[in-house]
Amino acid sequence: MVHKSHLKPEYLIKTDDDLRSLFPATHTLALVKCQDHLDKHAREFIRRSPFLCIGTQSPDGMADVSPRGDPCGFVKVLDDQTLLIPDRPGNNRLDTQSNILANPAVGLLFMVPGFDDTLRINGTAQITRDPELLAQLAVNERQPTVAIVVSVKEVFLHCAKAFRRSKLWDPAALQDRHEMPSLVTMILDQTTGAPDDPAQLQKNDADLEEAYRTSMY
Repeated sequence: MVHKSHLKPEYLIKTDDDLRSLFPATHTLALVKCQDHLDKHAREFIRRSPFLCIGTQSPDGMADVSPRGDPCGFVKVLDDQTLLIPDRPGNNRLDTQSNILANPAVGLLFMVPGFDDTLRINGTAQITRDPELLAQLAVNERQPTVAIVVSVKEVFLHCAKAFRRSKLWDPAALQDRHEMPSLVTMILDQTTGAPDDPAQLQKNDADLEEAYRTSMY
């Protein structure tokens, strides 16, 4: 929660009218570009995409965004208004899946490496264990336990400004991962405490890499 001392009440935006009064009118093209189905351009974008983020909401209203990644085209287009997303092995928190059961509304953001523009899809989702659908999602002869079926309600392309401001794909903007501790070290530091022994830290990192190698699918 933001500390009250950081927020001056007189500057808070509380209504949609107040918000929109601060900005020019929405460009007509930004309004009409929204479609209710997957056209040839959306299908091609999805076919090229190896990564998406899915937004959901918990029963108590807590928002959540989760990444999903696989080889290009891992999301299957079943028809003009239906997508099939595999649920690969993870940490079994099942946040996204539980949220969908409580509130089926979802938002998807598809990315393609090298593309500064993105594809946004809003709709509703269900979780399936249909063997025929899961068979379409097998990798290395391993099928996911469940899949997410998204009924598409809104589809639109999003402009490149955010990616160009962030220089996300610019090799010159890449940061050295070694400037921060490894993932497992940070999580241990946040929970039980990371060990001081460098050898143990290296073993933890090696064990994580081995888990990545053996449990991706």
